[in-house]
Amino acid sequence: MRTLRLLVAFVLTTGGCLTGRAAYLHAKAELASVLVRRAWDRTVQQGGAHAPWPWADTHPVARLRISRLSYEEIVLDNATPRTLAFGPARLLSGADFGEPGNLELAGHRDSWFRSLEGIAFGDRIEVEWVDQRHGGIRRRAYQVNGIDVVRPEDVHLLAPTADDTLTLITCYPFSRSPRSPYRFVVRAKPVGPATRAGEAARPLNPTAARS
Repeated sequence: MRTLRLLVAFVLTTGGCLTGRAAYLHAKAELASVLVRRAWDRTVQQGGAHAPWPWADTHPVARLRISRLSYEEIVLDNATPRTLAFGPARLLSGADFGEPGNLELAGHRDSWFRSLEGIAFGDRIEVEWVDQRHGGIRRRAYQVNGIDVVRPEDVHLLAPTADDTLTLITCYPFSRSPRSPYRFVVRAKPVGPATRAGEAARPLNPTAARS
């Protein structure tokens, strides 16, 4: 009987510790998300780079929206493993915001980019960023024209492009399995030039997006 009591006590204690740790990690992620959004708001209002907390080695650089999926996240700079714990991030190997070429954003499949499971051809993606040269917020709309599942070593979709391209990449499959042997890649083409926030965007042009 004593052994049974000890076993029950051990199980309850272990379960409590695991539950507490899960709650702590969830609260930490929620707090980080709030701080990242506050840093983005400061960037929008004041320009420049604003770290979400004093010791952060990254800062928010853009806002990513997919209206059909009710998706919106703040994008961080430099997609290192530590940065990706706090949000989707820009791969430094790709083009920068507002520059010609392949703009590449990465995110985790079970959090920041989980919504990509529902992405479809023709979906509209909007990217907003701070124009560091001239000030103000710039906005550009893209239309999804490619969805691929590739092996990690297949990086041809991350190669530089002559024309402007938006590439979103995450692990695959989207299930809770610890294994993710593939990469899920979304490609999108701009449907017009970048505009300043407040300017009327050009209407969606499917023909131009597929070209």
